[in-house]
Amino acid sequence: MTLLTIRGLHVKLGGRTVLDGVDLDLAPGEIVTIVGPNGSGKSTLLRAIIGALAPSSGRIDRKGGLRIGYVPQRLHIDPTLPMSVSRFLSLPRRVDPGTAEAALARAGAAGLGPRQMTDLSGGQFQRVLLARALIGTPELLILDEATQGLDQPGSAAFYRLIAALRAEIGCAVLMVSHELHVVMAASDRVICLNGHICCDGTPEVVAQAAEYRALFGTGTEGALALYRHDHDHRHDHDHPHRHEAAE
Repeated sequence: MTLLTIRGLHVKLGGRTVLDGVDLDLAPGEIVTIVGPNGSGKSTLLRAIIGALAPSSGRIDRKGGLRIGYVPQRLHIDPTLPMSVSRFLSLPRRVDPGTAEAALARAGAAGLGPRQMTDLSGGQFQRVLLARALIGTPELLILDEATQGLDQPGSAAFYRLIAALRAEIGCAVLMVSHELHVVMAASDRVICLNGHICCDGTPEVVAQAAEYRALFGTGTEGALALYRHDHDHRHDHDHPHRHEAAE
């Protein structure tokens, strides 16, 4: 059974092809991370999956009644607008206070309900966004660079929390991240995207794929060494596309 099946997804924005022939399957309970250079279509893919963006062609099949929780890359709240965390969690539909507090506790943000959103630290703000995504007990949790702006210890703690949530509620996780060294420790599968899927596999396989190295350079190898393991199979025959350089 799959939660999500994407076939031949094409997306054009402003006359430019952003995604070209993307195929993707997502199984229950797996953590999948999408990596790629700026402008590679990572956020566009997530927006198409949640239904915020209509594909130009191709299809996205979601499991019937699939519950999706979404944590955006960034969210601006006017600093002059008074809004408590509890009020924020009740937008656009009112949430029972007990449900809201349980979601905050699950996201590692217990007790923040009365606080003003504009008074939160970066880490607290991201955990509140995560709590909002958890309110419906999602089967699929989608995160778009949710640790942007956090320092390395904060990012590592956030990814540990995501792994714990996966274990606790059994949700699948699909996330975009630029933190390659953390991705390799946090993911079951890594997808390298640059308009199309260049390579897709376990972190150990993707780290050694020619397509991945062409995009990120061999210099990433040292950062990934801690998370890599020897293996005796090839990956490059699965996806013939290769990029010789990336800016």
